[in-house]
Amino acid sequence: MSRLPETGSIEVDAPAEAARVVDEIAAHVATRMLIALDVDGTVLLEDETLSPGVVDAVAHAQAAGHEVMLATGRSWEGTRGVLRVLGLAPEYVVCSNGAAIMRRIDGDEVRYERFHTETFDPTEVLRLIHDNVTDAHYMVELADGQRLYTKPMGDWNLAQARRVPFAELSAHPVSRVVVVSPGQTEQDFVDLVHRIGLNQVSYAIGWTAWLDIAPMGVDKASALEMVRGWLGIDPAQVLVIGDGRNDLGMFRWALDHGGRAVAMAQGPDEVRDAAGETTLSVGDGGVAAVLRRL
Repeated sequence: MSRLPETGSIEVDAPAEAARVVDEIAAHVATRMLIALDVDGTVLLEDETLSPGVVDAVAHAQAAGHEVMLATGRSWEGTRGVLRVLGLAPEYVVCSNGAAIMRRIDGDEVRYERFHTETFDPTEVLRLIHDNVTDAHYMVELADGQRLYTKPMGDWNLAQARRVPFAELSAHPVSRVVVVSPGQTEQDFVDLVHRIGLNQVSYAIGWTAWLDIAPMGVDKASALEMVRGWLGIDPAQVLVIGDGRNDLGMFRWALDHGGRAVAMAQGPDEVRDAAGETTLSVGDGGVAAVLRRL
């Protein structure tokens, strides 16, 4: 019968053990997913309450080693509270429909810095819309996150926001322009865009008369591709979930790379048609249903 060495140690084939560890790490990296969640209509209901089961589902996805993050049209000011209630502290957060990417600063407390920002000159866009829309609320977001607005609307008048005359909106380069016209419909804005042409910018139209304009070529997809590269996640290991037209770009991006794009059941037909899958509505816990199946 063999016996242990007198030192009490067990001899191990070091090269074989090292190779096994490397294989395990490689397998984990290959299956680690980048999961990007929209906020409004995806993790939050219209009254800003959480979609059923989403907090636990996000926690389980993180525990499994996946990178769960938010990709939203909201500014950072309107996003950081959502991170807190979800129990999320991802390395990156995509805000302002891709025009702003926040990066976590590790320390005693979780903080974020404005890591990447895209800007453009809004003068011509603002002139075109102002000449064609008689009554609208305007807001622009500057490179440092400060917001300037003409009339209060939703969270526009929160911290880092200032009410200004319309002419001042184009005084500086901006990350985005948001236009809301309570007297018009969604179709009115679709017709407006086709009529005036918005060829030098990217834009998304909301369910109501809401228009979000970003620099040319900038959307959630362009920002997520940068994040994916920084994190070193395989292009096919991407899962995006959303419900609005501003999610169409990230749906195409995910599917083009062999990833998954999931639409919420209450989304418009064109959004559900663009996704590879449809889950339950936000009120029925659609995000939780997808994450539980991972």
